[in-house]
Amino acid sequence: MFKAKILFIGPSESGKTVLANFLSDTAEYVGGEYRPTQGVRILEFESQPEGGSGDSTTCEVELWDCSGDLKFETCWPAVMKDASGVVIIFNPDVPSHLKEIETWHSIFIASQGFQDNQCLLIAHQKPGSGVEDGRLPLASHLSRLLLIHSNLEEDPEDVSQAFCRYLGNVVNTMSESREREEMSIIT
Repeated sequence: MFKAKILFIGPSESGKTVLANFLSDTAEYVGGEYRPTQGVRILEFESQPEGGSGDSTTCEVELWDCSGDLKFETCWPAVMKDASGVVIIFNPDVPSHLKEIETWHSIFIASQGFQDNQCLLIAHQKPGSGVEDGRLPLASHLSRLLLIHSNLEEDPEDVSQAFCRYLGNVVNTMSESREREEMSIIT
């Protein structure tokens, strides 16, 4: 069984905790008062990634819901250690988030050498959002990453399925890496 460590990162108040709770079945999606994450929350659950190496294996997921507050920047190297994938979550209603996610990409993805299929962008739309699911003006290095629009009020199942497909990509990458490592030991 694979164990995947997935980081949920992005600007403050983008919906990381709501999505983490939803995807891990920790809590039903409910609106409520905003409470910023302090440092990091780790949620553990099992999932059946889609498209994972041809069989329907179960994957243990450690979902690291990271604070968007820069005061926790000194903790980021420890958070990044042994990560299998990175999900950048942002609110498309907040214009500054489009610029901020470039910084998150630089720190967590580019510097760590993640492949594009280990990364996911989620444009998380809060209740009452006026943003359509159209194209967002993303920087070229961000536009290479898979982007999904998340609206838990209207299409929660689509969000869940898209995350499972992403998890399948991560598991495939982990499997390929493990096979290369085993072959290098044998030869």
